[in-house]
Amino acid sequence: METILTSDRNNLRELSETPVGRLLWRYSLPAVVGMLVMSLYNIIDRVFIGQWVGPEAIAGLAITFPVMNLSAALGVLIGAGGSARISILLGAKDYEGAQKVLGNSLVLLSIIICCYLTAFAIFIDDILLAFGASEVTLPYARDFMLYILPGMLMTNFAFTFNNFMRASGYPVRAMVTMFIGAGINVILAPIFIYYLELGIKGAAIATDISMAVSAIFVMSHFFSPKSTLHFTSESAIYRLKSKIFMPVISVGAAPSVVNAAACFINVIINKTLYAHGGDTAVAAAGIFTTYTSLMTMVVVGICQGMQPIIGYNYGAGMIHRLRRTYWLAVGVSTLIVTVGQLIGLSFPQLIGRAFTTDAGLISETSRCLRLSLMAFTVVGFQIVSTTLFQSIGKASASIFLSLTRQVLFLIPLLLLLPPKMGLDGVWLAFPASDIIATAVTTVMVSWQLSAFRKISAPQIN
Repeated sequence: METILTSDRNNLRELSETPVGRLLWRYSLPAVVGMLVMSLYNIIDRVFIGQWVGPEAIAGLAITFPVMNLSAALGVLIGAGGSARISILLGAKDYEGAQKVLGNSLVLLSIIICCYLTAFAIFIDDILLAFGASEVTLPYARDFMLYILPGMLMTNFAFTFNNFMRASGYPVRAMVTMFIGAGINVILAPIFIYYLELGIKGAAIATDISMAVSAIFVMSHFFSPKSTLHFTSESAIYRLKSKIFMPVISVGAAPSVVNAAACFINVIINKTLYAHGGDTAVAAAGIFTTYTSLMTMVVVGICQGMQPIIGYNYGAGMIHRLRRTYWLAVGVSTLIVTVGQLIGLSFPQLIGRAFTTDAGLISETSRCLRLSLMAFTVVGFQIVSTTLFQSIGKASASIFLSLTRQVLFLIPLLLLLPPKMGLDGVWLAFPASDIIATAVTTVMVSWQLSAFRKISAPQIN
């Protein structure tokens, strides 16, 4: 195994030798392009559904967001945690340890997927009703979820091992994986939704097929003995050991908590929206979430590119490279979300019209964007900073920062503002939470950067 791994160490050497600006570009660009393409095909799905099926279908699809977030939370527990551990172990030249993380992650992910898919299949109606479905939106939400379940299995495998591919030195190949799935879905979605007249079920079927192809592609990489990390016939790497998988779960808990929190936040938001604005408000929130995900997914892509660089250099003790990578990521991410904010504030009705022809929904979407995007410019800093702590194995700090924006501040604001301000109170809870969470993030990042100075004096590279 050591001989095979040595053949690909040039992929890892650049993490400690290439100038960080060029390195962040090389690792982030494929991830950003991949995430952007994935985000775009989700948007295209929702545009097709909104234009050809109707506003009720958009609202039904919005109800499924919490379920999808919960699925993502369970998958990212292994994907993000495992990739962070792999980067640190490779930086410390512990190739055998990284290989064991790969094997343990495969077993854990398989167990998790079997458990949650079974639960979803049995209790799907109860789950959707609990998550805010009404009599009007439940049929659409149920149709989508029943057909998307096989695709959720494939999505978890595709995204988890895509992260491992990037962490082990294959950023371009990881991007190709995303392109394959997104490209197939963009082609199939209009065929199944419109031409075959399957409606919202067609969107789910198109996603199932595209994710299956992506999963096959990414998993084939790890079955190749030429890959830096790969599956072997040695049973030892698949034998679950707490000293191997507990650090994975510990580090992966932060992004997992973010997705799980998003699930339950969406439940609260959907119920609050329905109480103050009915299905139209729920649909408007679905469009808002779809639009903002376009920017946040790009930032997540930057973070995915940043993570192996920071993890590897932290493991290698090269703190000056870690700091520079972090600040570059913050700067680029802030620029991206600020541009998205300005577009959303300037052209909210155009964004609404892209998803629906319903005048009432367009009007509510426009008001939602104008209010909810008021402090969106700080979101990039928050996401990158959370990833910083995750990348260096500071699980508790990363989890806390994840919870500040999603739970600790947003939930109280959702309980306090709508009773006094009505539907506007829901929209204003988002920027208020962002501002407070940013203040907390600033304090924690300042503390961590100060701690880094004690480890290593700044150096020029």
